[in-house]
Amino acid sequence: MVEGGVTKADKTEFTECWRVAWKTPYILRLALSAGIGGLLFGYDTGVISGALLYIKDDFDQVDRKTWLQELIVSMAVAGAIFGAAIGGWLNDRLGRKISILIADVLFFIGAILMAIAPAPWLIIIGRIFVGLGVGMASMTSPLYISEASPARIRGALVSTNGFLITGGQFLAYLINLAFTRAPGTWRWMLGVAGVPALVQFLLMLFLPESPRWLYRNNKVDEARAILEKIYPANEVEIELNALKLSVEQEKAEEASIGESLPAKLKGAFSNKVVRRGLYAGVTCQVAQQFVGINTVMYYSPSIVQFAGYASNQTALALSLVTSGLNWLCTLISMAFVDRYGRRRMMIVSMFGIIFCLVVLGVVFHEASIHSPKVDQVQSTQFANSTCSSFVQATNPSRWNCMKCLKVECGFCANKNQYAPGTCLARTDLLEDSCHAQGRTWYKDGCPSKFGFLAVVFLALYIFVYAPGMGTVPWIVNSEIYPLRYRGVGGGIAAVSNWSSNLVVSLTFLTLTKAIGSSGTFLLFAGFSCVGLIAIFFLVPETKGLQFEEVEKMLEIGYKPSLCGGKKSKDRGAVNNA
Repeated sequence: MVEGGVTKADKTEFTECWRVAWKTPYILRLALSAGIGGLLFGYDTGVISGALLYIKDDFDQVDRKTWLQELIVSMAVAGAIFGAAIGGWLNDRLGRKISILIADVLFFIGAILMAIAPAPWLIIIGRIFVGLGVGMASMTSPLYISEASPARIRGALVSTNGFLITGGQFLAYLINLAFTRAPGTWRWMLGVAGVPALVQFLLMLFLPESPRWLYRNNKVDEARAILEKIYPANEVEIELNALKLSVEQEKAEEASIGESLPAKLKGAFSNKVVRRGLYAGVTCQVAQQFVGINTVMYYSPSIVQFAGYASNQTALALSLVTSGLNWLCTLISMAFVDRYGRRRMMIVSMFGIIFCLVVLGVVFHEASIHSPKVDQVQSTQFANSTCSSFVQATNPSRWNCMKCLKVECGFCANKNQYAPGTCLARTDLLEDSCHAQGRTWYKDGCPSKFGFLAVVFLALYIFVYAPGMGTVPWIVNSEIYPLRYRGVGGGIAAVSNWSSNLVVSLTFLTLTKAIGSSGTFLLFAGFSCVGLIAIFFLVPETKGLQFEEVEKMLEIGYKPSLCGGKKSKDRGAVNNA
């Protein structure tokens, strides 16, 4: 059985997976039932991007207060940090099955609270509940699958959990698009998440606990009964003995470093090998977030609107492209990460990310300076409806659409949307009046001939991100720590990932308001350059190495080679990748 961690798949496992699943459908039932947690994880992190557009329409204070929008988005991430922190304790204390059931209850309560929310504060509370479920599911679902799967296909089954996460994000965009014209819009978008949570809850009620957890808690007969459903009769005793040896080894290792969290943390940071592993693991996780990926996942429709596509439906439809690419590119990573290596895929991915972010910064800059002018005659004809800042301006002839939006007014574009338009007070009445004249109302972005380039490079950004920085950091973190410290090392890295995610999601809209979309993307390009340098110097190649070899490499000391290989202080100790 897997030794307390999550394995990856090799190229032959997927073929074997289908063969075994066809012969023993019970295995597939276990994996898919637990995998709904990954689907919920993806759905609840992706759905807010589209729902936010309609929440702003219903609640004026959300529309006008950037920090409130960021709070609604990021509270799920804050909840996930706490959920991930307590998830490990609940897994050990109550079992994997009970932890999944608790996560489903949290998902369901959060979905209902958001669907019926009469005010933004209840949406925020619902997002916290959902975040707790996301944090628990992110740890528990792959762990349950890995411990309830035959060893020869474990990697393939666990890999499907990651595929379901990105699939859940893609499904969220589809659901968003489906409910754009339904009464209640965002309430349906957020509330639908309760359905798969309820389905998983009912399925898990009739499924067993993880055999590893049962054996560890001295329920040997129950563990044997489950293994008999998973393995052929002639393999059950072999697996039971392997499970016994694995659990005994795990308990011995825990005894050597202490079972309490403070003891484990003290042991980790006082160990040179673990510290070097954490340098690499945490670097990957922080870099993954500070390339700005979740600005795209959480705010993609808003970014599309910044690019000049005012319609909510159009923004959602174009955002569907980025989410779909993220889903499909996960397959690319699964196919190539064992062929080309973790380090190389991350470095190539970072070069592509930096290029795309710089181009996006240039595109948004050009869109800003070339936005349509404000027609002074048309604007002043609206008397008290004209934007007050425009009326008081000393140089109104230099105003354009972007300047109008920066002072929180609205821009009513001409029928030829690139021609000069009017700068008006930002009210629902004036927005309706603008639409009644067959014109387009802009409040988040301006008409731009460069808008399509923003969508193209957002898609390209996802294409270069997903196979490398999207999936490889998690693989590195499953390989970089000594076995006895895998739990605590992976936990520290996961918390660093969620914490970085929180910082990025909580500041994105504020940054776009303070330094513009162009400046924000260039800032992320700068962070990405720092991340690239850190990955180059701190992250070794772990492809094809046993845990003992990785430990030895870190013990000796890793030094990068400009030629792409790897060096150590003792050149004979570690072979080039």
